Amino acid sequence: MVPVPFAELRFGGHIWQALPEGALFWPARRALLVADLHLEKASWYARGGQMLPPYDSLATLTALSDTVMATGAEEVWCLGDSFHDIAGCERLPESARAMLSNLTATTRWTWITGNHDRVFVDRCGGAVRDEALVEGVMLRHEAVPRETFPELSGHFHPKLRVKVRGKLVARRCFVATATKLIFPAFGALAGGLDVTHPEITRATGGGAEALVALRDRLLRFPVAA
Repeated sequence: MVPVPFAELRFGGHIWQALPEGALFWPARRALLVADLHLEKASWYARGGQMLPPYDSLATLTALSDTVMATGAEEVWCLGDSFHDIAGCERLPESARAMLSNLTATTRWTWITGNHDRVFVDRCGGAVRDEALVEGVMLRHEAVPRETFPELSGHFHPKLRVKVRGKLVARRCFVATATKLIFPAFGALAGGLDVTHPEITRATGGGAEALVALRDRLLRFPVAA
């Protein structure tokens, strides 16, 4: 399969492709990177009596499967909070579990741990790392302000909110500086934090851009400190 072309992004000495779904593809490694799937978030809330539609995991994994197929990815990195809690994989519906097991069996799959899933009870296949340095790029869940390597991370679920013709429009986005790239959440129920939030500014050190990926280009918006 020939991968579909996406918007090109240069970061950390490598060429990447930013996908509208909120993922990043690394053509040189045929690697797909995503963050914050938050699988089984709805069932976690249901245990506390807050009922949400129980289809979030299936929707997220369907989107992820489609993205793996569209890019031709052979390697997948999930940058933390892949499950909403450490027992999330145990609660996966049978159809979602089968889909995830197929993904982890047919790609070189690595879970980076996050604050929601620091310990996996059952990870449904794949390897587990706290963080990883891959070809000079650090992969972790939450950005470390003083990291000296170019860094890819998630955790904050950034969203850009802008007014278009008098209406407020919110789009998930990457947040980028010369040395940091924070991913939007890939999960169907993950929500989002405004790009101007002080916690994002603290993580990036300021001077960031919000990147909204379209099929053929990146839209860049300066993030006000």
